[in-house]
Amino acid sequence: MTVEGEDQELVARAQAARALAYAPYSGYHVGAAVRGASGQIYAAGNVENASYGLTVCAERAAVFKAVSEGERKLVTVAVATENGGSPCGACRQVLREFGLAMRVLVVDSAGRTRAYTLADLLPDSFGPEDLAERET
Repeated sequence: MTVEGEDQELVARAQAARALAYAPYSGYHVGAAVRGASGQIYAAGNVENASYGLTVCAERAAVFKAVSEGERKLVTVAVATENGGSPCGACRQVLREFGLAMRVLVVDSAGRTRAYTLADLLPDSFGPEDLAERET
Protein backbone atom coordinates (compact mmCIF):
# COMPACT_ATOMS: atom_id res chain seq x y z
CA MET A 1 0.00 0.00 0.00
CA THR A 2 1.11 3.54 -0.68
CA VAL A 3 1.21 5.81 2.36
CA GLU A 4 -0.20 9.30 1.90
CA GLY A 5 -1.07 12.41 3.88
CA GLU A 6 -0.93 12.23 7.66
CA ASP A 7 0.08 8.56 7.49
CA GLN A 8 3.24 9.53 5.59
CA GLU A 9 4.45 11.66 8.49
CA LEU A 10 3.56 8.96 11.02
CA VAL A 11 5.48 6.31 9.08
CA ALA A 12 8.46 8.64 8.67
CA ARG A 13 8.53 9.29 12.41
CA ALA A 14 8.41 5.52 13.10
CA GLN A 15 11.30 4.98 10.68
CA ALA A 16 13.31 7.75 12.34
CA ALA A 17 12.65 6.22 15.77
CA ARG A 18 13.82 2.85 14.45
CA ALA A 19 17.18 4.42 13.60
CA LEU A 20 17.55 5.42 17.27
CA ALA A 21 16.50 2.05 18.75
CA TYR A 22 18.84 0.36 21.22
CA ALA A 23 19.01 -3.32 20.22
CA PRO A 24 22.56 -4.59 20.91
CA TYR A 25 21.42 -8.15 21.70
CA SER A 26 18.85 -9.06 19.07
CA GLY A 27 19.87 -6.56 16.41
CA TYR A 28 16.12 -6.20 15.70
CA HIS A 29 15.56 -2.43 15.62
CA VAL A 30 11.95 -1.30 15.87
CA GLY A 31 10.48 2.18 15.73
CA ALA A 32 6.92 3.14 16.50
CA ALA A 33 4.92 6.33 16.30
CA VAL A 34 1.41 6.85 17.62
CA ARG A 35 -0.93 9.65 16.67
CA GLY A 36 -3.27 10.91 19.33
CA ALA A 37 -6.71 12.36 18.70
CA SER A 38 -5.07 15.75 19.28
CA GLY A 39 -2.99 15.18 16.14
CA GLN A 40 0.23 15.04 18.14
CA ILE A 41 2.71 12.28 17.27
CA TYR A 42 4.75 10.40 19.86
CA ALA A 43 7.62 8.21 18.65
CA ALA A 44 10.03 5.80 20.30
CA GLY A 45 12.36 2.91 19.54
CA ASN A 46 12.74 -0.40 21.32
CA VAL A 47 15.19 -0.47 24.22
CA GLU A 48 16.83 -3.80 25.01
CA ASN A 49 18.42 -4.78 28.29
CA ALA A 50 20.97 -7.45 29.25
CA SER A 51 18.21 -8.79 31.50
CA TYR A 52 16.01 -9.62 28.50
CA GLY A 53 12.70 -9.48 30.37
CA LEU A 54 13.27 -5.79 31.04
CA THR A 55 13.36 -4.92 27.34
CA VAL A 56 10.69 -2.44 26.23
CA CYS A 57 9.14 -2.64 22.78
CA ALA A 58 8.91 0.49 20.63
CA GLU A 59 5.11 0.38 20.50
CA ARG A 60 4.75 0.35 24.28
CA ALA A 61 7.41 3.04 24.68
CA ALA A 62 5.53 5.29 22.24
CA VAL A 63 2.17 4.66 23.96
CA PHE A 64 3.64 5.37 27.40
CA LYS A 65 5.25 8.53 26.05
CA ALA A 66 1.88 9.68 24.67
CA VAL A 67 0.04 8.93 27.89
CA SER A 68 2.73 10.59 30.01
CA GLU A 69 2.19 13.73 27.92
CA GLY A 70 -1.56 13.69 28.61
CA GLU A 71 -2.86 11.96 25.48
CA ARG A 72 -5.77 9.62 26.24
CA LYS A 73 -7.13 8.74 22.81
CA LEU A 74 -4.83 7.11 20.26
CA VAL A 75 -6.03 6.73 16.69
CA THR A 76 -3.15 5.30 14.61
CA VAL A 77 0.16 3.58 15.24
CA ALA A 78 2.94 3.00 12.72
CA VAL A 79 5.51 0.28 13.36
CA ALA A 80 8.76 0.17 11.38
CA THR A 81 11.02 -2.90 11.25
CA GLU A 82 13.50 -4.37 8.79
CA ASN A 83 11.13 -7.11 7.66
CA GLY A 84 7.68 -5.62 8.33
CA GLY A 85 7.05 -7.51 11.56
CA SER A 86 3.79 -6.65 13.29
CA PRO A 87 3.36 -5.81 16.99
CA CYS A 88 3.90 -8.60 19.51
CA GLY A 89 1.05 -9.84 21.68
CA ALA A 90 1.98 -7.68 24.66
CA CYS A 91 2.04 -4.56 22.48
CA ARG A 92 -1.28 -5.49 20.90
CA GLN A 93 -2.82 -5.72 24.36
CA VAL A 94 -1.37 -2.35 25.43
CA LEU A 95 -2.67 -0.76 22.22
CA ARG A 96 -6.06 -2.43 22.88
CA GLU A 97 -6.51 -0.25 25.94
CA PHE A 98 -7.15 2.62 23.53
CA GLY A 99 -9.73 0.91 21.29
CA LEU A 100 -10.21 -1.75 18.67
CA ALA A 101 -10.73 0.81 15.90
CA MET A 102 -7.11 1.99 16.14
CA ARG A 103 -5.35 1.79 12.77
CA VAL A 104 -2.07 -0.13 12.69
CA LEU A 105 0.41 0.57 9.88
CA VAL A 106 3.30 -1.89 9.54
CA VAL A 107 6.22 -0.82 7.33
CA ASP A 108 9.39 -2.63 6.28
CA SER A 109 12.77 -1.12 5.41
CA ALA A 110 11.81 -0.84 1.72
CA GLY A 111 8.78 1.26 2.65
CA ARG A 112 6.19 -1.43 1.90
CA THR A 113 3.26 -0.81 4.21
CA ARG A 114 0.35 -2.96 5.35
CA ALA A 115 -2.67 -1.54 7.19
CA TYR A 116 -4.89 -3.20 9.78
CA THR A 117 -7.21 -2.26 12.58
CA LEU A 118 -6.38 -3.45 16.05
CA ALA A 119 -9.53 -5.61 15.86
CA ASP A 120 -7.91 -7.42 12.90
CA LEU A 121 -4.76 -8.13 14.92
CA LEU A 122 -6.40 -8.96 18.25
CA PRO A 123 -9.79 -10.62 17.70
CA ASP A 124 -12.00 -11.49 20.68
CA SER A 125 -9.84 -9.32 22.90
CA PHE A 126 -10.11 -8.27 26.54
CA GLY A 127 -10.49 -4.55 27.15
CA PRO A 128 -11.59 -1.95 29.66
CA GLU A 129 -15.27 -2.64 29.00
CA ASP A 130 -14.77 -6.24 30.19
CA LEU A 131 -13.96 -5.16 33.71
CA ALA A 132 -16.79 -5.19 36.21
CA GLU A 133 -18.15 -1.75 37.05
CA ARG A 134 -16.47 -0.42 40.16
CA GLU A 135 -18.32 1.20 43.01
CA THR A 136 -17.33 4.78 43.65
